[in-house]
Amino acid sequence: MRKDSITFESKREQMVIKQIESRGITDINVLAAMRKVPRHLFVSEALMDQAYGDYPLPVGEGQTISQPYIVAEMTQALQLGEDDRVLEIGTGSGYQAAILAEIAFRVYTIERINSLFIKTRKLFDELHYHNIVARYSDGTLGWEAESPFDAIIVTAGAPEIPENLLKQLTIGGRMVIPVGDQYSQELIKLYNDEQGIRKTYLGGCRFVKLLGEQGWRYQ
Repeated sequence: MRKDSITFESKREQMVIKQIESRGITDINVLAAMRKVPRHLFVSEALMDQAYGDYPLPVGEGQTISQPYIVAEMTQALQLGEDDRVLEIGTGSGYQAAILAEIAFRVYTIERINSLFIKTRKLFDELHYHNIVARYSDGTLGWEAESPFDAIIVTAGAPEIPENLLKQLTIGGRMVIPVGDQYSQELIKLYNDEQGIRKTYLGGCRFVKLLGEQGWRYQ
């Protein structure tokens, strides 16, 4: 193993211990995925040394790779099983999709920025994530042809919960989405059962805006 690989592996282990386990993340599959996925490969070469820090980082086009703890918290909230099909809205760097792909059967991810879509699709191929299916589209509309989904994760802040996404959630399905204004949001978990949608509030957060037909309008 190359020396730099050993260094990044050590940083990744410390990330999990100090930033994730210490804050109450207990799902063994989430912890294993966070220990495995090479986060430094999802940022630019100039930012690789900061990839395992306790903060988000820019990935271009005004987008960010989320703080590791937020990735772990949102993933744990989805309560994923190995047979689950997951829809991700906002591919971004591709890191969240890779974490999901380590746990779930298949991940469908949508990105609205073409340059990021092309870059992440190439990275998924290089890292052999063959259970990730990527699409260039308006994520707020979901992916009706592949629905319903066992879980849906939205990685950008929405002014309200997109109705199209709720319709694409199976009975027993879970959705995690940040909802609020353009400066701060509340992370919400939704559970779809026979009686309707149940909500759990997970705390405050801050994401870039979810742009699209059922999100924030383009300016």
